[in-house]
This record gives sequence, C-alpha cells and structure tokens, in this order.
Amino acid sequence: MKALVPLPVLLPLFAVGIKFVLGPRRVRMQTFISLTVLVADTVISTVLLVEADRHGPIVVQVGNFAAPLGITLVVDRFSGLMLAVSSTVTLCVLLYSQSQRFADENEDETGAPLAIFYPTYLLLAAGIADSFLAGDLFNLYVGFEVMLAASYVLMTIGGTDARIRHGAVYIMVGAASSLLFVAAIAVAYAACGTVNLADLAVRLAVVAPAARLAVQVLLITVFAVKAAIFPLSAWLPDSYPTAPAPVTAVFAGLLTKVGVYSLIRTQTLLFPHNRQAPLLYTVAALSMIIGILGAVAQADLKRLLSFTLVSHVGFLVLGLAIGSVRALSGALFYAITHITVQTTLFLVTGLIERREGTADFSRLAGLARLAPVLGLLFFIPAMNLAGIPPLSGFIAKLALLQAAAADGGVGAYILLAAMLVTSLLTLYAMTKVWARAFWRAPGEGAGKAAERQIVMPGSDSVAVVRSAYGAARGIGGRRISTSESYPVGMLGATVALILISLAYTVWAGPIAEYTERAAAELLNPSVYINAVHAIGGTH
Repeated sequence: MKALVPLPVLLPLFAVGIKFVLGPRRVRMQTFISLTVLVADTVISTVLLVEADRHGPIVVQVGNFAAPLGITLVVDRFSGLMLAVSSTVTLCVLLYSQSQRFADENEDETGAPLAIFYPTYLLLAAGIADSFLAGDLFNLYVGFEVMLAASYVLMTIGGTDARIRHGAVYIMVGAASSLLFVAAIAVAYAACGTVNLADLAVRLAVVAPAARLAVQVLLITVFAVKAAIFPLSAWLPDSYPTAPAPVTAVFAGLLTKVGVYSLIRTQTLLFPHNRQAPLLYTVAALSMIIGILGAVAQADLKRLLSFTLVSHVGFLVLGLAIGSVRALSGALFYAITHITVQTTLFLVTGLIERREGTADFSRLAGLARLAPVLGLLFFIPAMNLAGIPPLSGFIAKLALLQAAAADGGVGAYILLAAMLVTSLLTLYAMTKVWARAFWRAPGEGAGKAAERQIVMPGSDSVAVVRSAYGAARGIGGRRISTSESYPVGMLGATVALILISLAYTVWAGPIAEYTERAAAELLNPSVYINAVHAIGGTH
C-alpha cells in the first residue's frame, strides 16, 4: 500500500515528461495521457482514503531515510479525503476543458496553446497532491511552488490584456507569500533544528514562547494569503474571473482549499493548545461578512462567485477557531461540499458565457425559458451554496452552527450570527442572479441589444441566439462563437459534479461519521506523530 502514496504526485510529473517528448502537434495523444493519469490518480486516492480510515496514517519515507532527514509523505483521514476529492474535481474539469477544445477548436495551427495547457494542468494536479501529502514544511513549500508556477501559466494562457494585467498581480502576491513562507521555514528551523512536521510538533512545545509565536504567526499569515482569508484576500476577485472557465473553476475549487488544509494541519498539529482562537474568530467573521457584501454588489457572475469564495472560506476557518470535534467535522464536510459546488458554479458560468458571450447577469434575461438545462445546472449548486435543506451545504452548515452554539462563548456566538447573515445574503445573491439572468422575460433589460430569434409555442423552428456582447474566450485565448448547443463533455462534467454534490446529501450520515473520525484524529496529534516516528510507518 505504501507504494501507492507517491503516485498522485509522480504520475502527473511522469506524464508531463512524456508530453514534452511528444511535442506540440500530438494534442489528441496529450489529451488521452492526461485523462488516463487523472483517472488513475482518482482511483489511487480513493484507495488510500479507505486504507487510511481502516488502518491509520500511511507513512512513506522517500529513499528510506528516516524522519526527519528524508522527505516524508503522509496519508491520514484528512489528507486522504482532500486528495480524493481534489483528484475527482481535477478529472471532471479536464473532461470539461477537453470537450470545450473539441467543440471550439481553441488552438492555432500547431496546437501550441493546448500543448501548454495539458502539461501545465498536470503540474498543477501534482502540486496540489504534493501539498496534501507533505509531511514536512519544506516539501509543503515545494508543493505550493509547483502548484503556483503552474497556476501562473494557466491564468495568463492566451495572453489577453486582462489576463496579463491581473495575472501580474496574482504573480506578485504569490511571490510575496512564497518569500514569507521561506522566512517561516527559516525561523522554524532556527528554533527547532528541523522542518519535519512530526518533529516540529514535539520540539515547538519546549522552545521559547516568543519563537513559537513567531513561527505560528508567520504560518497563519502565509496560509491566509493562500486561502484568501480577509484581509489578505483582495487579490482574488480581480484575478480569478479573467482566466478561462475551466481554469477559474479548478482555481476556485481547489487552490484556496490547499491554503485552508495547510492552516488546519499546522495549527492542530504544531500548536494544539494555542491556536490563536481570538485571531481566527476575527478573520473568520470578517471574511464571511465582507466577502458576501462584496458578492451582493456585483453584476458579473464570475466576480460574484469569487467574492462568495472569500466569504465561504470563513466557514472553514470558523471550524478551526472553535476547535471541537463537531466544529472541525463540520468544516471538513463543508470543505468537500464547497470544493464541488464552487467548481460546478464556475463551470456553469462557462456554459453561460459560451452561449451568451457574457457573464454579466444584468445583460442576460430569459435563460430559464431559452436554456432550461442551464437553469437546472445553475439552480442546484446555487441552492447548495446558499445552504438550502436538505442539500449537503445545509447539513455541513448546521453542524457548524451546532458547534458554535455548543461552545457557548462570546466569540462563538458572534461567528454563529455571522454564519446566519452570510447564508441569508448568499441566498439573496443567488436569487438575484436567478431573477435577472434566468427568470426575466427574454429581451428585458440591457439584453435587448442581443439579436434573438425565440421559438414560439407550437413552432418547429430551432431557437437561434446571437449575442451582441462579444464572444467568450476559451483556453487558447482565441474568440469562439456563441452557440445554442452544449458539448456533451462540458455538460457531462458539470452534471457529474452536481451528482457528486447530491451524493454528499444522500450519504451524509457515513460522510459525517468519516469527518468526525478525521476531526478526532486531527485533535489528537500523537496519532500523526507516532505514525511518522514509527520505523517504516504503520503498515
């Protein structure tokens, strides 16, 4: 079983090497390799999740160098869950982008944009997997850098003015956070003589309080930037909406969650008795309220969803701030729900842009009548994000509300109130989008500029919609025409993610039991520490 642990990182990297050997003209072969690798990653990650739940953490010391000298990879219940969900999401987004490519032929004569996209996308998947598996701070840093280097390319692919401009801001923020991460590693090593997480957990307990606090504050700051936690989130709403739909979807679903994962991992493992709860209470509440206020003020769907992303990261920080098994369990449940739902909403936005040429819902109208499939695909994840029962978003939020009420402290009650306000405003924001883009009669509002030919009842003609707003841009950055049709792969990937989110509702009981076991394991750091220090791991 240990042999499987490095594969979610190694397989994508190996595939990238093969792609460079194949060259830019073998786009179909590159697509096949990418899909095969990500399917294998999904299967392997699922197997590791099950094994970690049954037998405890799976530890691999790369090169057989015992900790803390070698590179340590660890799969426990928490990392296994995040790894399995992230692999599934990256696979679905790749299917979506592949279908978009075949439908719109978004490449030049040499296939260069897609020849860049596929290997870079696999690098992103490898960096995400390495971040979840890392058992030491330096390897976590490497995972972040691989992931961020790939994201720089994906964000600016196509070279449009907006992508280059906002991509530059994204790169500067990423570079600054990376420098801060290096500083945190340096301080940790100077104080403890190790960067292995299990060793740090033991040694930080006996170092000077000032040194321990310095390491903690630096790590919180670094991961707050990565997770887009207020007030270090201003870069996100401007950066994500400019990227192509598949790129924005995977960024929104996963990149911020890697930051949240790292924050939860380091705070529960390295600082189990001093998680800076007042600070976490404050940033969680501010992220929720300010993020959702930014969302309700938007007229562009991508920007609205980007602000809700900032807002709902606050729910995950809330679970860490309260710090009980129930709170962390609710946060983990909400993490996998939010990854799936947020990715789905951005994919649906891509379908809307493909059809209408814009994501500005003040200029859209009548989509529920003209495109009922889009209406259904948007409505289900939108209501899930708002936390409408009995969907999984409601179940996870209910667990967090119960945890806040059970805590009984002033900070917990403030967070409880912030959660309720945020959920109501999220419902308002989603309802506003529905009312304007889907529910209005076709031709209302600014959408009158569109040239529309609407099917009348009893007519045998096919509705034709030509948007006057300008065509959307695909992966390669070239203009694509709007269309009434929906490629099977784009629809299939979106529907698959919706079905997965609905499965979270159907199997909410077993999932909640799993997240409770994962939360209990997180709050008992000795399990992780003993597994890493044991000779050869646990099995």
